[in-house]
Amino acid sequence: MLRGFLNGLAAHLEQGGEGWLILSDLAEHLGLRGRDELLAMIDAAGLQVLGKLDVKPHHPRVSDTGDPLHAARAAEVTSLWRLVAKI
Repeated sequence: MLRGFLNGLAAHLEQGGEGWLILSDLAEHLGLRGRDELLAMIDAAGLQVLGKLDVKPHHPRVSDTGDPLHAARAAEVTSLWRLVAKI
């Protein structure tokens, strides 16, 4: 789904427009996808990162030490990626 979104985004942007992707890095903490892989997907889709805003989640699972994913959730950051088509 992520790859499909990225691959179709540039075609939907007007000149000077930007697309926003809100994405957690939980998959990175679980070893399911690396940051380099994400950046390569963005690049391969003809996009570049204009900016990124990060926030640490505050949902109850972050502090639930009984959750099997606690370590990953405690390190998780959710980001707003501002993407533009490469010129």
